[in-house]
Amino acid sequence: MNWLNSEAFVLFGQHIKWSDMIGNVVGLIALAFGWRRSIWSWPTQFVSGVILFAAFATAHLSGSAGKQVVVMVVAVYGWWQWNRGKDGSADGHITPRFATWRERAILVGAAAVGTVAVAALFKAYPSLSWDPWPDAYIFVGTVVAMYAQARGMVEFWFAWLLVDLVGVPLNFANGFAFSGFVYVIYGALVLWGMRDWWLRSRKAPQPVMEGAPA
Repeated sequence: MNWLNSEAFVLFGQHIKWSDMIGNVVGLIALAFGWRRSIWSWPTQFVSGVILFAAFATAHLSGSAGKQVVVMVVAVYGWWQWNRGKDGSADGHITPRFATWRERAILVGAAAVGTVAVAALFKAYPSLSWDPWPDAYIFVGTVVAMYAQARGMVEFWFAWLLVDLVGVPLNFANGFAFSGFVYVIYGALVLWGMRDWWLRSRKAPQPVMEGAPA
């Protein structure tokens, strides 16, 4: 793994590591697959998680490394969930939808409680992270975003945007400059993907109430 964590090149005074670059490029491809509603988004995210885990673990960023473990677990769940849900779509892909208000409340509540809990863990064990709150925020935000994606919710794009707002400066501060640059590209792709899913969700057939004429 030594070559993965070695320096690839210097960009604008920032030292770019191979693991940081490769893992984030693969992650960018995974997000593009997500925009296309392709099931290949999930195995691609799994591979990205493996590479970035190696990068963050060697930098002793346990929160970010742990996030990649969760990314891999949720990627398996997403693959299974999309395999189940794509049959109802005319084009063989997952059909996007907006979350219900109850689901939104659960996502926001889980994000808030999860961030506080993970940050408390990091503060109790400082060796896990030197920047507990941002690390916890990104960790939990990523899990929430990927879960919402697995459920086909348009809101997963909003969750990624909120992760980006903290992820960009945090990655530059931690020496993962390429992650910071890619997070900026993520932001543009997220806005594009959000628009596409939003429009598709409006075209999706609405469920017919029981007893009502079709």
